[in-house]
Amino acid sequence: MTAAAPFDFAALIAPGQPPPAVKWTGFPRHNFVGGHNDPEHVPVEALAAAANAVLAREGRTLATYGLQSGPLGYRPLREFLARKLKGHARIACDPDEVLVTSGSLQALDLVNALLLVRGDTVLIEHASYGGALRRLARLGVDAVGVPLDADGLRADALASALEDLARRGIRAKYIYTIPTVQNPTGTVMSEARRAEVIALARRYGVPIFEDECYSDLVWSGTRPPALYAMAGGEGVIHIGSFSKSISPALRIGYIVARWDILSRILALKSDGGTGALEQMVLGEFCPAHFEAHVPKLTEALRAKLDTLMEALAEQFGTAAEFEPPAGGIYLWVKLPDSVDSQRLAQMALAEGIAINPGPEWTMDKAYGGSRLRLCFAHPSHEALREGVAALARVCNREFGVPAQIANVRGG
Repeated sequence: MTAAAPFDFAALIAPGQPPPAVKWTGFPRHNFVGGHNDPEHVPVEALAAAANAVLAREGRTLATYGLQSGPLGYRPLREFLARKLKGHARIACDPDEVLVTSGSLQALDLVNALLLVRGDTVLIEHASYGGALRRLARLGVDAVGVPLDADGLRADALASALEDLARRGIRAKYIYTIPTVQNPTGTVMSEARRAEVIALARRYGVPIFEDECYSDLVWSGTRPPALYAMAGGEGVIHIGSFSKSISPALRIGYIVARWDILSRILALKSDGGTGALEQMVLGEFCPAHFEAHVPKLTEALRAKLDTLMEALAEQFGTAAEFEPPAGGIYLWVKLPDSVDSQRLAQMALAEGIAINPGPEWTMDKAYGGSRLRLCFAHPSHEALREGVAALARVCNREFGVPAQIANVRGG
């Protein structure tokens, strides 16, 4: 009998799909990409104790979808979030106005699924989260970039963009902003600027989509009130995450919204519920440990940022320009205009150095062309120094930048 030919799915794949994924071969030697965090500050012992305690007490609720807390998520976790958001961001919300999601990415997808159709328009910071930009492009949405400055989203530029759309008879579906530790720039929007943004959103009847995934990691420990808080919850959807404050692998995010809109979002969440064990563990861990854990993590991250900035100054000199972020896990770096950061990323990866090129995080490709986003949270201090030295050698070889290499360690 003749063997049947392998079945070919190629002709059946729906149009517009992303290219196939590359097989996992492990992290590169010098990894400056992604939202990985400091492995030394994952609170493993306390998480293990929380897991044991909550499973011993409530393990039998795993027999039900929703852990007997309903489809919004594990109630003790939602109760903690309501308390945390009140103290941290001045958001007054009921636990039943909090929906637990499978990371903030699911939160982003759910909001987009509810509000957007192909051909819609949204306003977004001209440098922003690459995952948000890719989703908007895949949905066929017209994303209008609004410039940033040291105070975050520029209110004057937002006003101009909204007025231009209004003249053309277009009402944007939302204004997407990362106001507290912006990704990738690391800025924190001032309270005065927040008030301007809210006033503009109300004037033009456009809701605000507030992404606060990094807001726990502010070096000063204090931050302005959330846009959601300042707006009294009117016309704002707020999302956040435990990925940066506890662990990205736990995949726990959340949406805060008034029930009239949250009920519509909940109707789209058809996954049977976010991972139960993760919710139970965080619901047990956070009331006892979150407040003490975060300052220790931010102290460690700030020290790593200092190491990264020192290494860049040593290896690149004035060829690498950056403003220290107000918090978070990323540094947004500008290299000379002669450097093509996408080509640099390809050449560096071939030598075991992973970086995020600027065009992946910007609406304005010219602005992002010579910029990089470097994640400093996961590598050790020594790995940060060695990785920057290795990156400088690649950059010098390919672009003549920097003109001289100060330190040849770490090949």
